[in-house]
Amino acid sequence: MKFHFAKRSIPTFLFLGAAVLYLWGCSASIDTSQLPPSQRYEYAVKLYHDKDYQEALKEFQAIVLQYPGNVIIDSSQYYLGMTRYQRGEYILGAYEFSRLIKNMPSSKLVPIAQYMLAECYYKLSPYFELDQKYTRKAISEFQAFIDFFPADPKVPDAEKKIAEMNDKLAHKEYHTAYIYNKMDYYKAALIYYNLVIDNYHETKYGPLAMLDKINLLISRKRNDEALASISKFIDLYPNDSHIKEVQKLKSSLEDKLSAAK
Repeated sequence: MKFHFAKRSIPTFLFLGAAVLYLWGCSASIDTSQLPPSQRYEYAVKLYHDKDYQEALKEFQAIVLQYPGNVIIDSSQYYLGMTRYQRGEYILGAYEFSRLIKNMPSSKLVPIAQYMLAECYYKLSPYFELDQKYTRKAISEFQAFIDFFPADPKVPDAEKKIAEMNDKLAHKEYHTAYIYNKMDYYKAALIYYNLVIDNYHETKYGPLAMLDKINLLISRKRNDEALASISKFIDLYPNDSHIKEVQKLKSSLEDKLSAAK
């Protein structure tokens, strides 16, 4: 790899060698605009692996702008996304990965770009009580990754992260139901318990929401509805840790209904 350096007055061969070594280690001193595309790409990749993300970002941006039809363009676009990701610039990273997917659909890097697009949104997913728009985006993009590339070795990891984020969404809805229940806003509480039961019954919050709903219905003397929910609980969660409690509630309600008749 050849690099062009500014002319300097060096008194001895020893100092010349030291200066060359210095310039190799100082990215800002190299005039990369004179390099062929492949060598400039190799240099940018070296900057990336050396964690000099600021300079790597500049180089990959320049490559993408200056060599749009070159064979290195998809790799450069991918590294541009990865550089943003490593800098914690996840929104910008998602944008760069989506550009690769949209503009270079035949690239062999599309699967990993799709995964990293989802990963950027995953990194933006906040604490469960906050707005969850990025959580939903991450789920959607991970699901797209699974749907389009089902044989990819990263599919199990994507599935695990989808489950984790569904848990977070369920937690948010369950927490809202719990607060409404404590405030005696029963109708609102039932709405949110039903959201958890209908949309996230496979998460750990599914049986909790259903048990709370059962107790809420019993407290409102809506015993027929409570029994229907109890039957559903027993069908869906026969091995849940609360199953004995639910079965006792079932027996108690049946006795009450029988006595009333």
